[in-house]
Amino acid sequence: MLTTAQLQALKTDIAADPVLSLIPQNSDGAFEVAQAYNLLAAPLFWVWKSLVSLEDVGGALVASEVEGLTTAENGRMQTFAQFNPSGFSPWRLDHRLFFEGVFSGAGGAATRAALDTLWKREATRGEALLATGTGSLASPAVLEFEGNINYRDVLNAWSS
Repeated sequence: MLTTAQLQALKTDIAADPVLSLIPQNSDGAFEVAQAYNLLAAPLFWVWKSLVSLEDVGGALVASEVEGLTTAENGRMQTFAQFNPSGFSPWRLDHRLFFEGVFSGAGGAATRAALDTLWKREATRGEALLATGTGSLASPAVLEFEGNINYRDVLNAWSS
């Protein structure tokens, strides 16, 4: 469910769109508008993922670079994984910095690059509208809302 401020942002954005602003403000129109907000943002808008599973992180690690970790770095990784059994939150700078620290130096360059790619995704138009940040590939935004805009959100925005 969107907050009052998010509903107002959605309402303002719909009104500013020359196509969406002409759609009738009824249930059928709300479905059509919601569909538009659930397409990928154009131009592309990049966000940090909210959560990346341990399995996905493991798949991104370069085996030879893991092999080169010190015992202390290996211990740090195991401890961090134990405290984050659901996965890691790339939107959090401290989580990203943790991996950059473990794989610092030339011996971790490929893993750092793979993780940097793994941490990001393209946002929908609705997610981009409500995100905080620039949304560039070099500087992804942080999601304030994640998922699909539904017709009820649009109806609530219109009536706000």
